[in-house]
Formats: sequence, structure tokens, C-alpha cells
Amino acid sequence: MRKSNRLLAAATITVASLGVLAPRADANHQNAEVIIEWNQLLQQNVSGPPFAQARTYAMMHIAMADAVVSIEDEYRPYRARVWAPRGASAEAAAAQAAHDVLVVLIPAGMTTFDTALGARLANISPGRRASGVSVGKRAAAEILAWRQNDGFAAANPQPPPFLPSTLPGIWRPTALGPAQFSRLGDVEPFGLLTPTQYLPSPHPQLESAEYAEAFNEVKSKGRATGSTRTLEETRFAQLFAAAPGPYLNVTTPFRLWSNVARDVSQGRGYSLTRTARLYALMSASIHDSLQTSHTSKFIYRLWRPETAIDQAGVDDNPATIAEAGWPPLLVTPPYPSHASNMTCLGVGGARMLANVFRGDAQAFTATWYTGTNPPAVVHAQPYTSFSALARDEALSRIWGGIHFRFEIDASEVSCTQVADYIYDNYMRPRRH
Repeated sequence: MRKSNRLLAAATITVASLGVLAPRADANHQNAEVIIEWNQLLQQNVSGPPFAQARTYAMMHIAMADAVVSIEDEYRPYRARVWAPRGASAEAAAAQAAHDVLVVLIPAGMTTFDTALGARLANISPGRRASGVSVGKRAAAEILAWRQNDGFAAANPQPPPFLPSTLPGIWRPTALGPAQFSRLGDVEPFGLLTPTQYLPSPHPQLESAEYAEAFNEVKSKGRATGSTRTLEETRFAQLFAAAPGPYLNVTTPFRLWSNVARDVSQGRGYSLTRTARLYALMSASIHDSLQTSHTSKFIYRLWRPETAIDQAGVDDNPATIAEAGWPPLLVTPPYPSHASNMTCLGVGGARMLANVFRGDAQAFTATWYTGTNPPAVVHAQPYTSFSALARDEALSRIWGGIHFRFEIDASEVSCTQVADYIYDNYMRPRRH
């Protein structure tokens, strides 16, 4: 039951005091602004490791979507099945669900979330508001209870139990130290049956021609100085990393894909229900795609390019030449190489958007902003498909010197399957 290849950029909606659009009065037709508003609030307040951020996005958006569809009844709920009284406000339910999830996951933002909720609810008639608030509270409570013991608290054990090796091809620590989130594979996924359901294919043997080709590509393209990268490739490597360098603290990939989803859905006039579903499916797909690739790292345990190039004298491949202290453009992340997290994050977002919008081809602009208030545009890039943005995101890791091409290819295949599985099995239209 596979669909055709149906494979998004930025806005600011919050309460006026936060520099965002004020909520519109409740109307016969429920507007989608509430979903965008809380997504933007989450963007402005979330922090921490990417795995924690992905979990927060998924929890909030699934709670919002389940609250909305409990009232609107257009799609099956993602997880929480909540009874809703006739006439309840889906807008109030969505806002309350988002609020209740975020005050638990990001308690430092409670004042901001309380203010935003109050402003949103103030324009909804009392009876419909009260009923909607009740639905939102119950949806959030179910999602929080579901994830309370999902294994995430133990995903990054200290000290890490994962031990490096000095054997050729096996990961060893780089500048950022011991392996992080070595037990992410023990965490319950949001949609998949297991984190290895679509495990990326193995990497090629060190002695192979395929390995040598990928080795020499990243050695040439990914070095910090004297590389064969173009200026555009250097820019993308640094933009997607949002790490120390000229683009420190610019828009993260989570924010980038959220804003692309916003712009395309608004351009198509998506309703509240459809927008809620879109964000729930996309957030779940990104989370499970990222978890899939990171889990594979601790199965395959492949060394990183900077180690591989430094130690090429022991890989038994005459087509690879060692270079002591070879420096990548980006700082190498603190975990094994194969497969690529950034690739899976982008593919998980892009493929789900293509599924929901019923086609990959879509004109949009991906925009990166500074982390300042108010934000300023750092770079704006037009695209004609979701997959093209995901491809740039994937290749940025070769250009940054921290991944081999075969890792990109394996991740693209695997995480396309992740997105398709979630789309096929969650929030399907109801048949009345």
C-alpha cells in the first residue's frame, strides 16, 4: 500500500507581548492559528539535546492533535481517545493540551505559556471554552502518562556504558568525549514498533572500493581548510549545524521544518484539524527517524571520518591515504558515525510533508534566522521540492567532514520507510 513519492520555511505567532499575532475571536470555522502559535512558542523556549527536543515536539503536537480530533472527528486520534461534549471549542482544547504538556516538559517557560493560554482562551465563548479546556486537559494527561516511563530518562547514562575500541573501523572518542545517548534505542518510539524496524543497511567493508570512494570524498570536501567545497556548500554545512562558527544559534533543523510546514499549510488554507494532524505526523516522523539512525550508530559502531582519515594506514585499503590530524570543518558529534542523524531528521520531515500534501513538488523558501529578539534573516533559500531541502541537509554532513556518503544513502532509504509507516498507520481519516 505504498503511495507515490509525495514528499516547507518560517512566521511568528504568539501573544502580543511576545511579539506575535494576537488570537482571533472564536468563529464558526475553527482557525489553525492556535497550532502555529504553540509551535512558535515551543521553538522559542525549547533547548537541550536534539533527542530531547524531538520528543518535546512530538508530545506537544500529538496532544494537540488528539484534543482537536476528539472534537472535530475528522481523523482517528494518534494516541489519546478523549470523549468530547457537543459544542466544545477545538481551539481551546488545542491550546490547553499544548500548555499542559509544555509546563511539564519546560517548567521554566510556565509564565510564558500561562500568558499565551490566557490570551487565546479569552476570545472564546465561556461554555465552548470550558468544554474545550476539559478535552485538552485530558488529552495532555494521556500523552504525558504514555511517555512518563518511555525509557528516555535512562537514554543517556552517566558514565556511558558504551566502550570505544582501538580496532580498525570501530568508533573511538573525538574532541567532544564519550558517547552520548547510547541507549536511545531502548526508548519507546512514537510510531514504529521498534527503533530497528527500518534499520539502515550496513556500511561497506573498509577494504572495499565503495568505502575508499566515500573516504576520499569526505577527505577532500569536508576538511576545515583547503577543501574542494564551494562557498554554498560551506554555508549549508554551517547553517544546518547551527553550531560554533559564523551561524551560531541560527534556526535549528527542527524549527526549519516546522516553519516550512507552517508556510505551506497556510498557503493551502489548511483547517485547524488538518494543521494539527500535519504537525503531529511530522513531529512523530522526525522523532522516530532520528531515533532510528541514532540506534544504528551503536549497532554498527563505525569510526568517524576524522578518525578514519588519521588512521587510514591500518584499514587495509590501498586506495585510502592517511593524514595525521586531518581537521573536519565541523566539530564531530560524540557518538559513532553510521548512519546519519541529520539525514534522517530531514528525510523524516520531508517525506511526511510529501505524504500529507500528496506530492513532493512544492515551491517554498527555507529561511534561517538569528536567535536574537527580534530575529533577523540570516539566509533564505528557495526550493521546488521538500526532498531537495532534505538532500541539502543530508549532504551538509559530508561538506562538514563528519559523515561518509554511504551513510547518507542508507539513512535516506531507511527514514523514508519510517515516515511512510507512520503516515499509513496513524491519524487516518474516519469513515462515517
